[in-house]
Amino acid sequence: MKITVNGRDLEVEGGHDLLTTCLSQGIEVPHFCWHGDLGSVGACRLCAVKVFDGPEDETGRLEMACMIPAKDGQRVEVHDPEAERFRARIIEWLMVNHPHDCAVCEEGGACHLQDMVVASGHTRRRAEVAKRVHRNTDHGPLLTQEMNRCIGCYRCLRFYRDYSGGKDFEVLGAHDRVWFGRTEPGPLDSPFAGNLAEVCPTGVFDDRWWSRHYARPWDMAATPSICANCSVGCNITLFERAGTLRKVQNRTHGAINGSFLCDRGRFGALAAEAPRPRHPRRKGREILWDEAVAEARALVARGAVGIGSPRACLESNFALRRLVGEDRFFAGIPDPEAALVRRMADILRAGPAGIATIRDIERADAVLVLGEDLTGTAPRAALALRQAARGAERRLAAEKGVPEWMDAAVRVAGEGRRSPVALVTALPDPLDEVALWPVRRAPSEVAEFGFAVAAAVGGATTDPLAMAIAAALAAAEAPVVIAGAGLGLAGPAEAAAAVAAALGSRARIALFPPEAGSMGLALLGGAGLDRAVAELEAEPRPVILLDATLFDRAPAETVERLMAAATEVMVLDWLHGPLSDRAELMLPVTALAESAGTFVNHEGRAQRFFAGRRSDLVPAWRLLGPLCGATETRLDEMLAALAHDCPDLAAVVAAAPGAEAAPVARLPAGASGRTAFDLAGRVAEGQPAADPHSALVWSMEGAQGLDAPPALRAAVAAPGLHSASSGWLGTEGVGGPVRGGDPGVALIRPGSGPAGAPLADATGEGLRVLPLHDPFAASSADRASPPLAGRAPPPRVLLHPEDAAALGLAEGARLLIDGLPAPAPLTFEPALPRGHLGLSGARGHARFVTVEAEA
Repeated sequence: MKITVNGRDLEVEGGHDLLTTCLSQGIEVPHFCWHGDLGSVGACRLCAVKVFDGPEDETGRLEMACMIPAKDGQRVEVHDPEAERFRARIIEWLMVNHPHDCAVCEEGGACHLQDMVVASGHTRRRAEVAKRVHRNTDHGPLLTQEMNRCIGCYRCLRFYRDYSGGKDFEVLGAHDRVWFGRTEPGPLDSPFAGNLAEVCPTGVFDDRWWSRHYARPWDMAATPSICANCSVGCNITLFERAGTLRKVQNRTHGAINGSFLCDRGRFGALAAEAPRPRHPRRKGREILWDEAVAEARALVARGAVGIGSPRACLESNFALRRLVGEDRFFAGIPDPEAALVRRMADILRAGPAGIATIRDIERADAVLVLGEDLTGTAPRAALALRQAARGAERRLAAEKGVPEWMDAAVRVAGEGRRSPVALVTALPDPLDEVALWPVRRAPSEVAEFGFAVAAAVGGATTDPLAMAIAAALAAAEAPVVIAGAGLGLAGPAEAAAAVAAALGSRARIALFPPEAGSMGLALLGGAGLDRAVAELEAEPRPVILLDATLFDRAPAETVERLMAAATEVMVLDWLHGPLSDRAELMLPVTALAESAGTFVNHEGRAQRFFAGRRSDLVPAWRLLGPLCGATETRLDEMLAALAHDCPDLAAVVAAAPGAEAAPVARLPAGASGRTAFDLAGRVAEGQPAADPHSALVWSMEGAQGLDAPPALRAAVAAPGLHSASSGWLGTEGVGGPVRGGDPGVALIRPGSGPAGAPLADATGEGLRVLPLHDPFAASSADRASPPLAGRAPPPRVLLHPEDAAALGLAEGARLLIDGLPAPAPLTFEPALPRGHLGLSGARGHARFVTVEAEA
């Protein structure tokens, strides 16, 4: 349809409100309460525009752009004098109670309210009344609150309660004394609470880490990066000043994270700020780098075996494989996990259905989750699943003629659960509240139920529950089937593939491997840790570990056998893990926030990340190359070698422009100046430090904002706009891809490979371990982040009371698991399936263990 805005004729898509339509065309309309992913609520009245119904309408009328649909033939004037006066009065009214504390507010320079005040010309205070005063509440280690800055836009409440499903956040009061927050001091429960710092258009909620390590936005270098804390691959921006990471912020990606991150993604990269090794060590004693490199070369010459890591980037694992040879390269995970992730890649290649992005999950009209605790293993996917449920509520509301902007709970009051979501898990799940079918099955029975659903799609089963779920999936226009490695079993992924194949071409499938580097490691190949141990025990050799935290993902017995069989051990890592001091040689490398490289996410999408700050250390791939006489010292050279040695991965080179591309500025155009920022007091004049691994430069000289390629675009810069709310102007329509296309390149394409043989899960004696996942602490890297360490829960060891009684164990007892001390006292859990041991941090595969009371 056609509308005219500010005298400009536009061809636009129907079905959206006028504000959304204008912003999607790059036309800025002032707003506060509207948010592209939260929708319209009409609370602030700032988006007033003059609307004319057609050429014959000469009078027009003031309308709130977020509350009126765009119609064919409409004429809209954003800069009409009457509309501008109205908006100016709204701003003045909002500022009556605002403390005017920009000089000390963390949002100063990145504040949407500040932008709107300046844009409206509000420069003089006329109100002389006393300002209201609110008391603030402690919201834990992640967020600060300053309620006196609130303008009542309701964004925080709408995100926290409606969008993310949080329960411990309220709105209290009335008129001009409305208060938002937790009624009692304490951390917010939701694993998405950190988004309040970005959702809030003022400085009410802010990132506590940033508050403690504050720098003005115009003086921070911004670098595009990728979250390395799960396999989703959310896009983030790292902000640095004077060598310190000050803040991590969402970077919009239309197919993956959209506008929001989980707290693990928002604060996980700050693990780089934790104390960690800076010098090479031999048997716990610091040595010089020349000596360390010489010893490393000698160790390689003795025929070392390489153990890669799913926590490392694709380039580091490739460099280790090339160093030791393909036959002596192994994945640093148990064999069943290595086989499972390779099988996931084969399923996606075979293409029983298209590969589901996070945005596909959000837009699904029916979803089946088989066995995966998404809130713990892939939190951003859990948030997307909540939106699929909200979409069903909106469709139901539309059928009843209820306005879309009304709260979901009001729209469908009395209707019960209407979202066609089936959640088949071993334990009660946080997503149960949005599922029409919250189904409990023991881990070994999840796949059986999934195959029953697949059979029911073809009419070949009598299970009434499976038939009901199959009918909902078959009737859907965009069904999605989800599984993963959270249970450590192959069955759920096989069953998900069967359901997707039965549904046909309209279906999508999402399979979530355990870690950010899991899929890339699988695509490189290599057997798992058990095979490495067997070969080392048969022929002892030196071992090079790309990860000092093997205990995170493999049984202690397997790791101890590896250490015993190795003649020498060399560790490369940025964390001080349990194996660092036990290794003969430990070489520290850069943290992920200081490195450049590539991660391959659950879709098989390769995405490039870059160093958020400079370091005197080097990435693991850069250190490993010269050990075998390789000459590659830059990322582009390493990628070229990867494409040559692994033709199936050659497309990874196109994930981002190379270092020779046109320069892109890390510092904003309004920075204090490169000389003052980098060189004052050191040299009279000079050039900013170069980055040999990317086209990003450590200065303000280069492409800014939308002028930069999407993969190198750290932030969207718009004239006169400095807050996260200006990011809508950087997308191809709200909710769509970023302008220029979403970053990343597909390494896996459905229909490009054979289906392969299905995997069977092993059986055994004893209790089967059921991993207990937590959205705040999935690994040692998470626990190293100072903010996340404050939110990490204590470990848990769970048993069904009847199993405990059969073993003669009392609640609170200290246990030995396979002869090793359990991480926590025993807790009884009646919801736990019989024959299972619930264990925090368990990874790898669903192994069987023996349990006894500690003497």
